Amino acid sequence: MGRIVIVFFIFLGTLLLLQSVYIVPEGEQVMITRFGKPIGEPITEPGLKFRRPFIDKIRRFQKRILEWDGSVTEIPTKEKRNILVDTYARWRISDPKVFLESLKDELTAQSRLDGILNGETRDAVARNAQAELIRSTDRDAVRDLSQTLEEAGSDLQPIEVGRESIRQEILRSAQKRILEQGWGIELLDVQFKRINYIKEVESSVFNRMTAERQRIADRFRSEGEGEASRIRGDKERELKSIRSEAYRKAQEIIGDADAQASEIYASAYDQSSDSRDFYAFLQTMESYSKTIDEETSLIFSTDSDFYSYLTEGASK
Repeated sequence: MGRIVIVFFIFLGTLLLLQSVYIVPEGEQVMITRFGKPIGEPITEPGLKFRRPFIDKIRRFQKRILEWDGSVTEIPTKEKRNILVDTYARWRISDPKVFLESLKDELTAQSRLDGILNGETRDAVARNAQAELIRSTDRDAVRDLSQTLEEAGSDLQPIEVGRESIRQEILRSAQKRILEQGWGIELLDVQFKRINYIKEVESSVFNRMTAERQRIADRFRSEGEGEASRIRGDKERELKSIRSEAYRKAQEIIGDADAQASEIYASAYDQSSDSRDFYAFLQTMESYSKTIDEETSLIFSTDSDFYSYLTEGASK
């Protein structure tokens, strides 16, 4: 019997210890509730903590920054053009006690953020033109490679507000509304994730972009063909110039060679009558080789030079 009592007290002590001790990990904060109502201040420091067993309950909340991811919403702009807007935000639980009393849990907080952020985004988009939502500054931009900065910048609608200013406006308005509600949460940031055309408009925009790119490509091809023609013309001109210069030099060399040959022939012709006769004979033979072939028949008169050389050569 005594052993059973000892075991019972050991079990009871262990149970009381387990109910009295809890751990606050890094990245969490804890509120202690007693009979459903929060007591004391939030416990934000990590470590081993104590509570009253059985009557005190632990409610854990994230101390880290939490994310809110909005759904893609179709919203009309100031020009009544419908666009698809996708946003996201970052928030945190700044006062766990107030948060527990007002919202209870993170799921409820996300739902309340949906209403505020979606509403502020819709109002901001409806107050501004589409160009204001797409661009942040009035900077110059090049629409295609064939345009200079000045030409491209003149085609763009001037920006008065800009995307960044609209984002900050949404953030300030949402922060003010959340603060007025007293939910114990803090909105840290709001960003545009994506802004797209609706499907009915997207196809026409893509077709217009494709046609514009095709027009630019055709212009580049035309300019390339013109440049190729110019290069080919320059090549032909240079080739003719080279050939002409080469022909001129060849003719000069031939002329110099003929002159030297004539001098040699003249000097040989002046040396003796036999040399002159031999030179005349050689010239005659060269004339025959250039004017007579195997199918040629010749008729000479007795007083022709060709005949005299033949008869004189035969008699000798």
